[in-house]
Amino acid sequence: MRLFLALSLDPAARRRCDEAIQPLRLARPSVHWVAPHGFHLTLKFLGERPGALVGPLAEAIDTVAAQTRPIDLCIGAVGAFPTLRRPRTIYLTVTPDPKLELLHHDIEVTCATLGLPLAGRPFRPHVTIGREPSPPDLDARRALRDAARLVRLRVTAPIPGIDLVESEQTESGTRYRLAHHAPFRDG
Repeated sequence: MRLFLALSLDPAARRRCDEAIQPLRLARPSVHWVAPHGFHLTLKFLGERPGALVGPLAEAIDTVAAQTRPIDLCIGAVGAFPTLRRPRTIYLTVTPDPKLELLHHDIEVTCATLGLPLAGRPFRPHVTIGREPSPPDLDARRALRDAARLVRLRVTAPIPGIDLVESEQTESGTRYRLAHHAPFRDG
């Protein structure tokens, strides 16, 4: 199973994000755009794992979630990894928040107790919206940067818990299946 831990956006936030990024989709139709139902913030990518890990992982994230109050994600500008000048992954920024950083830390520590490796890079919260299938030429990069300037988005997405998600790559895109939801305390 290909697994990851995520904070999923509610339908209203997904809809607002989807509407806001239309200039990007029109400017770069060749990008592999994420369907709105797939908009989420990845807390930890786990990769291919045996199905037997789902139960212990669900229990572990239940414990973390039970100690965490609901979080609001503030989603805004367009960005790209490594940069908008050389985009591979296109995303919406998420405003850094100490509660989110602490949650990420707690997830890392909890996953380490299950024998999963720690993340090898800093946590940069974002919502992936598209992936470039190949390095774009100069005109395509300019079109993307110009369209990114047209995106006006400030949305606050209430997050009620942590999702354990299974993803499957298909010819028509990525399919997501919720394997477990761990609600936050008082959420």
